[in-house]
Amino acid sequence: MDKKLLSILVCPLCKGPLLYQKTDYELICKADRLAFPIKDGIPVMLEDEARRLPEEQEI
Repeated sequence: MDKKLLSILVCPLCKGPLLYQKTDYELICKADRLAFPIKDGIPVMLEDEARRLPEEQEI
């Protein structure tokens, strides 16, 4: 994932920062507990495509 792209991407819901989860190819929003997938190198920043993170999962 391009570091420059990561520096400008924000959560589409809360506009907060995202963490790159290299092992799962996802961008994580801690505030909304959502994981946005990265498909073919392109972040899919749609709420409907995001995976909700369980409350018990540590971020």
